Amino acid sequence: MYLEKITSPADIKGYTAEQRRALAQEMREALLKRASIHGGHFGPDFGAVEAIIALHTVFDSPTDKIVYDVSHQSYPHKMLTGRVEAYLVEKEYNEVSGYTNPEESPHDFFNVGHTSTSISLATGLAKARDLAGRHENIIAFIGDGSMSGGEALEGLNVAGEMQTNFIIVFNDNDQSIAENHGGMYKEFRRLRETNGMAENNLFRAMGLDYRYVADGNDCEALIDAFRAVKDSQTPVVVHIHTQKGKGYKFAEEDHETWHYRMPFDIETGALKQPYTDPFLAATVDFVKAEAQRNPNFVFLAAGTMGGIGLTPADRAALGTQYVDVGIAEEQAVAMASGLARGGARPIFGTYSTFFQRVYDQMAQDVAVNNNPAVFLTVGASMYYMNDVTHLGFFDIPLFANIPNLVFLAPAGIEEYLAVLRWALAQTAHPVMIRVPVMGYETSPYPVRTDYSALNRYQVVTEGAEVAIIGTGNFAQMASDAAAELAKDGVHTTVINPIFLSGLDTELLDRLKAKHRLILTLEDGTLEGGFGQKIAAYYGMDEHIRVRCYGLSKEFHDRYNPEELAREHHLTAEQIVADTLRTLKKKMSAAQTNH
Repeated sequence: MYLEKITSPADIKGYTAEQRRALAQEMREALLKRASIHGGHFGPDFGAVEAIIALHTVFDSPTDKIVYDVSHQSYPHKMLTGRVEAYLVEKEYNEVSGYTNPEESPHDFFNVGHTSTSISLATGLAKARDLAGRHENIIAFIGDGSMSGGEALEGLNVAGEMQTNFIIVFNDNDQSIAENHGGMYKEFRRLRETNGMAENNLFRAMGLDYRYVADGNDCEALIDAFRAVKDSQTPVVVHIHTQKGKGYKFAEEDHETWHYRMPFDIETGALKQPYTDPFLAATVDFVKAEAQRNPNFVFLAAGTMGGIGLTPADRAALGTQYVDVGIAEEQAVAMASGLARGGARPIFGTYSTFFQRVYDQMAQDVAVNNNPAVFLTVGASMYYMNDVTHLGFFDIPLFANIPNLVFLAPAGIEEYLAVLRWALAQTAHPVMIRVPVMGYETSPYPVRTDYSALNRYQVVTEGAEVAIIGTGNFAQMASDAAAELAKDGVHTTVINPIFLSGLDTELLDRLKAKHRLILTLEDGTLEGGFGQKIAAYYGMDEHIRVRCYGLSKEFHDRYNPEELAREHHLTAEQIVADTLRTLKKKMSAAQTNH
């Protein structure tokens, strides 16, 4: 075996072509076994094996700096840079993240998990190098649809006039997460078909030199191309045509399914623990039904099928009522605003972590114009993605504070569908909806059909002394805590606010008559969040105490959700214990004062 002996890229510098082929096979075998047990990105890494071997053969990392776009295709890079045990030894699988990480290795330069950033980041490295008078190579490795992101084009524009060493490896596998869309990718296809000779060439138009490698999985051809551009003093693009998922039949035949895969059976490709998300399944059904009912309905996606799991058949059935803008969330948000202004009824859905990229468009293009587009934020929870680059629980401080934007957190599937129907039917406001990750299986209160009276919270149960306001995913936890408190004789008021973007001041004032302790629970960060709005409202009232439950403002990384919840007292058991202690202290203080 070659792979288990590699501790740094220097170990492969003297390999023969045959040794490199054997190494590539070993790397794929290790990646396959690990993914079948651990899960993770699959197709991007399998397609990039030869390119990464070639990069580390020609260039001298970490002196020469390679920046990986999204960095979900960096597993082979990690295997060659001193972290191979995390791909060979099962008990060490969790020792590395799914993305480049400077804390792991000097061969990684950025924590990167969002798309289209590599060229821009690398231009900064190149400029810093030039200012310092150094001469190392700077390489940006970009693919998987990332060229469609606006930041990639901004980076190309800057790189085109730098007149210095700057190398872009464009890993073109004719694929994003799903299929590619847009005029840019039509022209990339033409470049592939003409062996790089087509007249329309984005890279040359931007001022960069250009080389094409027809077989981007031919390690020897790649080595020749990289040697030709090494130490170049002008910016250059090396356009390589690779096969996504290369080396595993199922991934070669179904790029979309195998972009990322949870643990699976190697022989059949079947998931070991199949799972269907009821909230996303209900969303798909709603979208398909709405498209049939309303010819002016449009569902927008940004390279991720809207985050709701629309299959290729679903997308085909939607026809022109489905628009995938590519990995370009800013375009999707602004286009949704334009659609709404033009009289269409748009929904743009994507993961909460990717909505972080569109604050300006949400504020300026949508909210300032008060255009009634609808936005579905998927995975807005501490119980969803847990990698530091893909956290989805920052959305409440970001979006609940934009004027005109109505931000809703339904507490179960019935309420979610009711909110969704209302949001799409009304034309007075832009609306963002947190697609629930958990919640009431059956609503304990009558679900409204009309939410036009904004900021009207729902009282789930009436009590006294203590009120628990549980938002969205944590509404059920509020009811569970109240049920436990009732066993101790504390009959709690439980409130589902639904609206995160405003206060029900009438209800909050009414609580003053019989309540002294208000608890808020939110599946997100406390600072700038929902609970702080409640606390600020009661801030001058000496008779009301507010305790807010949520997450600390940190980039939590690869955490265990249950452990993180306990650390922040986000369990019904802990909330009950905290409440009983507080009530006991208040009672003791009252007796002392008496």
